[in-house]
Amino acid sequence: MNKLIVAVCLSFGVVACAQMTAQSDRVSGHTPEAKDMALVGYNDLQARSAYQPVIHHQGNRFIAYIGHHGGSAVNPLTGKDEPNGTSVVDVTDPRTPKYLAHIPGSAQGSGEAGGAQMVRVCDGKGLSKADPNKTYLLRTLGNEAHEVWDVTDPTKPTRVSTVISGLTTTHKNWWECDTGVAYLVSYKKDERWRSRGVKIFDLSDPAQPRYIRDYGLVGQEPGSKGEPVPQSLHGPIRLGNRVYFGYGSSSSGTLQLVDREKLLKGNPASKDPFAPTVENIRYAEISRLELYPNTGAHTAFPVLGMTIPEFSKMEKGKTADFVVVVTEATQNECREYRHMVFFVDVTDETRPFSVSNFDVPEASGNFCARGGRFGAHASNESFTSIYYKRMVFVSYFNAGVRAVDIRDPYRPKEVGYYIPAITDKTDKRCVANPAGGESCKVAIQTNNVEVDDRGFIYIVDRANTGMHILELTGAARAIANFQ
Repeated sequence: MNKLIVAVCLSFGVVACAQMTAQSDRVSGHTPEAKDMALVGYNDLQARSAYQPVIHHQGNRFIAYIGHHGGSAVNPLTGKDEPNGTSVVDVTDPRTPKYLAHIPGSAQGSGEAGGAQMVRVCDGKGLSKADPNKTYLLRTLGNEAHEVWDVTDPTKPTRVSTVISGLTTTHKNWWECDTGVAYLVSYKKDERWRSRGVKIFDLSDPAQPRYIRDYGLVGQEPGSKGEPVPQSLHGPIRLGNRVYFGYGSSSSGTLQLVDREKLLKGNPASKDPFAPTVENIRYAEISRLELYPNTGAHTAFPVLGMTIPEFSKMEKGKTADFVVVVTEATQNECREYRHMVFFVDVTDETRPFSVSNFDVPEASGNFCARGGRFGAHASNESFTSIYYKRMVFVSYFNAGVRAVDIRDPYRPKEVGYYIPAITDKTDKRCVANPAGGESCKVAIQTNNVEVDDRGFIYIVDRANTGMHILELTGAARAIANFQ
């Protein structure tokens, strides 16, 4: 108990003491904080820094696959120190998640340079040339490669193929489980692209990857000379005949809308339809929205065919299409611009326009003083009907995960949140002091969020705290489409 609380206790008695102690515990992170969200289950993920969770309905089980940042930890299942890679956790019973396996990642670097941050999972029955009885995992291997694993038996993963290696940097992939087309965010310096774009492969036969093309923004392509160079691609999401690319996760970002059919077939007017030329890039591009200098597109999640209740009596505009753009906080203790969530109207795809935003008020939790990052990071990427067009969940680092009601996308509002408690495994986050040296604090760093087809919410922590499995309660739960 700190000196201020002791003084209050002596002056005002037991009730004031209890109130001050509870408030101090919340701010220091020793107790969870929640509104209409509750903890269901927890796994420490072997105290590995976690990035991306994907929850796959696999046979009669639900399996969580979690990508990790670089670093290493002891795997109790093998007794060996292993470079952070991919955690495999059975979450069929979300109250007692069971850690099944760890697939070691790259040991070449720390943070985003190592590990195996990105994961996608597809069943073979949806891939035209794959074994229909198998389940496959696509992941990055640090900044070096993309590879496919057989996870049919999630306790015994085996490598199927290395799709591409010798890379300089990678990031968040997308894999179409109905076609096998994979969008691999990649960069090779010797190929003369000026910043990171995407390499598109056909992985309908995961054992025999087939390269299709490279793609990006005009200004990234080899031979271009304009300045500034467009920011690197962070990740794509495909829905129908559209691919939504987000560039520049935290600054000078771009939202790019692309015609998938044109992207995969190439420009018929070109001698080489897939050559990285200005004409071929623009042929597939429908439009692009240049974001503010202090804003990026870490995640670009399409929410199409929204019915707008407020416009129900209007002759026009009763329905609309949107992309939820999340920009990423990157600096500890608010030493940057605020990063939040933007709702972009893409009903007219040729003229995307930002119409609203969502943010968490800093004063609601004194977040700048808690340590670590405060601000938005990513939204869920599942299209489950339980939440689609109703709610999105946004990870907010030391502000945990926020449940956002998007039924009126012009006025998104928070309806719930959950901030986990720190544990003895939670790592510190430091900032430089003006006079020299640094100061460090221990804080939750909720990194990414995903939901499953049962409506459970999964958050994983960048500061080694693990994975929390949550459920909505109260008024927030009534918004969702549980049947």
